[in-house]
Amino acid sequence: MKNGVATETAATGAILIEHEVGLHARPSVKLTKLAKTFASKIELGLSGNGPWIDAKSIVKVMAFRAAKGSTLHFRAHGGDAHEAVAALVELVRRGFDEGHGGG
Repeated sequence: MKNGVATETAATGAILIEHEVGLHARPSVKLTKLAKTFASKIELGLSGNGPWIDAKSIVKVMAFRAAKGSTLHFRAHGGDAHEAVAALVELVRRGFDEGHGGG
């Protein structure tokens, strides 16, 4: 985590996608739905340096096409930034709750 903006909370996180088909339609919907439950601005990238997309935009997330083995990077700014990043990382860790087992 780098020097954040002093007037708001900033958080970052990253996780490897282990879900068999990656960030396809259903996981994209789950990710954006969860992101929308937070007030913070939440962005998603395949690198800690971006490029960044709006994690609350289903169109952008579905077009993102992150495959299994990709690392998803999250960054959030706002009052619930830490909670948002933690929840999104945990969703990916759980395989988007798809119930495909694994590990």
